[in-house]
Amino acid sequence: MGEFHDKSFPGESAEYRKKRDRLLQAEIELRRQIERVAEQRRALPVGGPVKVDYVFQEGASELTDRETRRDVRISELFEDGKQSLFIYSFMYHPDSEVPCTSCNSVLDGLNGQAPHIADRVNFAVVAKAPIQKIRSWALKRGWNNLRMLSSYKNNYNLDYFGESPDGSQWPAVNVFRKTRDGIFHFYNTELLYAPSEKGQNPRHVDLIWPLWNVFDMTPEGRGTDWYPRFEYEE
Repeated sequence: MGEFHDKSFPGESAEYRKKRDRLLQAEIELRRQIERVAEQRRALPVGGPVKVDYVFQEGASELTDRETRRDVRISELFEDGKQSLFIYSFMYHPDSEVPCTSCNSVLDGLNGQAPHIADRVNFAVVAKAPIQKIRSWALKRGWNNLRMLSSYKNNYNLDYFGESPDGSQWPAVNVFRKTRDGIFHFYNTELLYAPSEKGQNPRHVDLIWPLWNVFDMTPEGRGTDWYPRFEYEE
């Protein structure tokens, strides 16, 4: 029996329980810290107004290889009753044959969560590649729940730091808020642009990317030399 609960796993030693309780105390403190940070985030005032009503290109409403396309403005991404818009910037350069493998991993997971997310907030994925290329890749991956948009013809990526001035693509989350006064920027995963800890990646989107949290619970940890791939051997 431990300090915090009455559970004891088969065969565990007193030494294991002592160290596990010490870890559990740290996990409790981490949980509190995560909530404190979330409270600070929620308390942010709205940021700057959206400078233009960006026009994106969108593919067919269902996941097919049809070539139907339409223009959609950022203001049209807000559904009635939903004032927040969550946009993930997907690293897919117009000249690249394939997108970023890490972004691909993020979206593999978000595809399953998208209906749950969209029940409360507006949600979309934006990439710089032309919409035909984005839809083709989405079809290949089976992303049937993601609203995929192309910023090929606008400056959204550059304005909201999903892209550098030289055209390099960055993975980023941006949240926008609609009020009676207009649409305003609310949040960006700015940890990407801050100095990283030694031996670590920025980890700015880890909260929406469960892959690393799974590895962090294993003896091997996340490691330093493994990254997601598009396909794995059976």
